[in-house]
Amino acid sequence: MDIFNLHKGTAPLLVSVPHDGTALPDAIAARLTDSARRVPDTDWHVARLYAVARELGASMIVPRYSRYVIDLNRPEDDVSLYPGQNTTGLCPTVQFTGEPVYRDGAAPTPEEIAERVDTFWRPYHAALRGELERLHAAHGRVVLWEGHSIRGELPFLFDGRLPDLNLGTAGGDSCALAVQRRLEAVLAAQDGYDTIVNGRFRGGYITRHYGDPGNGTDAVQLEISQRTYMDEDSFEYRPELAARLQPLLRDLLRAALAA
Repeated sequence: MDIFNLHKGTAPLLVSVPHDGTALPDAIAARLTDSARRVPDTDWHVARLYAVARELGASMIVPRYSRYVIDLNRPEDDVSLYPGQNTTGLCPTVQFTGEPVYRDGAAPTPEEIAERVDTFWRPYHAALRGELERLHAAHGRVVLWEGHSIRGELPFLFDGRLPDLNLGTAGGDSCALAVQRRLEAVLAAQDGYDTIVNGRFRGGYITRHYGDPGNGTDAVQLEISQRTYMDEDSFEYRPELAARLQPLLRDLLRAALAA
């Protein structure tokens, strides 16, 4: 089964976009509500937005299947990443709006969830881990960049308007302090977008689990408000907006790579 696409680059940089996938197996799609079948909680077009990373020689791993099949950025035991706050799980049953993902009585059983972990989650993580190890062996260090995007206003998940660019380093635990400071400097030097560091989105499972700055693996998550590069209602990519944002993304990636 074609679970993901892995492009192997030459630079010590791996861009992971775990919520870019949109495919739904027929057996799962038949059980979803009409609104969920549109997979609205996709990180739309993020792999396309990060085309600038390949220009820098980065590796990139892109899943085929929707987060509604399984959320690759959640731990396999489904422990909440944001205790006490509304969130979605490993095999989401609630959309970002609070609406149901599945028709009544059609949610996955524990046995089905375990099967999805084996079929979709573990192969993605094995490939991600293997590519990090390959790049680290070649360069002595590696940067894992978690590329995400989300609708800018979602009352079910957070209050008010989400900033344009939301940088997460697990409170400074997932990357070296020098890396975080370089990224903060890039954000401070521009005035086209409002930004925050370690706010509502501090980094998901992948950032927290694989970040190991003491051993040369720096992990960073960037959650981008979708209004900055697409139409949030139609899900249409807007090249003129993306072209304005991409130079800043390139600057951030270069800052993360700097020795």
